[in-house]
Amino acid sequence: MTPEIWFVNLGIKINHLDRVAFTIFGIDVYWYGIIIATGMLIGMLVTLKEAKRTGQDTDFYLDTVIISAIISIIFARLYYVIFSWDYYKNHLNEIFSIRNGGIAIYGAIIGAILSASIICKIRNKSFLKVADTFSFALLIGQIIGRWGNFVNREAFGGYTDSLFAMRYIKEQASNIPKDVLDKVVNINGVDYIQVHPTFLYESLWNVGVLILLFIFRKRKKFDGQLMAIYFIGYGIGRFWIEGMRVDSLMIASTNIRVSQALSVILVVTFTIYLIVKLKKSNNMSDMEQLLEGNEIQ
Repeated sequence: MTPEIWFVNLGIKINHLDRVAFTIFGIDVYWYGIIIATGMLIGMLVTLKEAKRTGQDTDFYLDTVIISAIISIIFARLYYVIFSWDYYKNHLNEIFSIRNGGIAIYGAIIGAILSASIICKIRNKSFLKVADTFSFALLIGQIIGRWGNFVNREAFGGYTDSLFAMRYIKEQASNIPKDVLDKVVNINGVDYIQVHPTFLYESLWNVGVLILLFIFRKRKKFDGQLMAIYFIGYGIGRFWIEGMRVDSLMIASTNIRVSQALSVILVVTFTIYLIVKLKKSNNMSDMEQLLEGNEIQ
C-alpha cells in the first residue's frame, strides 16, 4: 500500500512518503536519521555564528557541539528505555536499536547540559554563557527533529476534526490507542486514523520560542537569561502539547506523564531563577547609577 499522509481539512495530501529515504550497499537509510542529523547540523552552524557574534571561541563550541551531540543521542535513548522498561526488559536486544525511533527530547537536553557543563568546567568557561549560546541550537534541533516523528507516523495526538487534522493509513501508523481506533475513517476500503499532529504543534511552538530568544539576545542583562527563557517557553508548550499525545511515557504505576512533570519542574524553577536574577540585575543597575551620580557631584 502506498505510504501517504493527509491533512484532510487543509487539502494537503502527501503520497509516497516512506520511512526509508534510500538504500546504500544494502543498508536502509531512514528519513528519521537524516532529519535528526540535519537538525543537529543546522543547530551547530547557528551556534558557531552566535558564538562569533558574541566574541567567543568558535573552536571551543565546535568541539563541544560534537561531543554533546554524541552524548545527547545516548541520553535520549537511555531516557526513553528507562521509562519504557516494562517493554525493554523483555526485549533487551532492542535497547540499542534506534533506527526506527525511540528517543526522547528531554533525555537529549539532559545529556547536552551534562556534557556541556563538564566541558566548561574542564576548559574554564562560563557554563551560563555557553548555555545561552546553545539554547538556539537546542530549539533548532527540536524544530527540525520533530519532523522525524511525522515521517515515522508517531508522536501524534488523539482524534480530532480540527483544521490541522491529520490522517494516517491505520496499518502504517505506530502505537495507536483504542480511543483513536474507535473512530477509524474508512475511505474507498482503506482505514485511516485522524489525529492531532502534535509534532507540528511542538515544532511551531518552538519557532515562537526561538523568535523570543532572538528578540532578547541583544537585551539580556545576565548570562543564563536566554537559557531560562528557553526552558520556560519550551516547558509551557511541552506541558500543553504532551497532554494531547497518545504515546506519552508515564512514571511507573501512575497516570503522570513524565514530560509534563518535568515541564512543570523546569517552568517553576527557571521562572524563580529569572525573577531573582532580574531583580538582582536591576538592583545592581540602580546602584551603579547612584555611584555614577555621586561621582559627578
